[in-house]
Amino acid sequence: MSNTRVSRRQFLNYTLMGVGGFMASGMLMPMIRFAVDPVLEAGAAGDYIPTSQKVSELTEEPVRVDFTYDQVDGWYESEVTGTAWVYREGDKVVALSPVCKHLGCTVNWAGDSEHPNQFFCPCHAGRYEKNGQNVPGTPPTGPLDEFDVKIEDDLLYLGATKPNTLV
Repeated sequence: MSNTRVSRRQFLNYTLMGVGGFMASGMLMPMIRFAVDPVLEAGAAGDYIPTSQKVSELTEEPVRVDFTYDQVDGWYESEVTGTAWVYREGDKVVALSPVCKHLGCTVNWAGDSEHPNQFFCPCHAGRYEKNGQNVPGTPPTGPLDEFDVKIEDDLLYLGATKPNTLV
């Protein structure tokens, strides 16, 4: 044991600094965890969603393919339904997003009788070519997005959307 005595002032100083440091770490740890957790969390962006569409049944005419997947928002889990326009271009399978680049409405293939071989957005008469390229002079500002596509056992799997690579 040391011969130096701790004064009352030193004892209070050590005690208050220890308690203050403990309280500060208790306040900072949740903030640090809140900032670091999303960075360390594994993303699910590489997952492919199975559809019921058989690849052998696809033609050069786009068909609407509906798919569902589970989505978790905090503590709430829900089943979300999505749509894609899918067609075959030679040996390649193309899947386009139905979301219009103008205001986010849903486009339909051959939805306008005046332009039967184009995607049509009924909200503001937007039009897209078969490959997703927006028709000049119509409201859309860019081409339709494209889905990543994977084929297993003659079934179509859709991945994340990406900018259109066909135009």
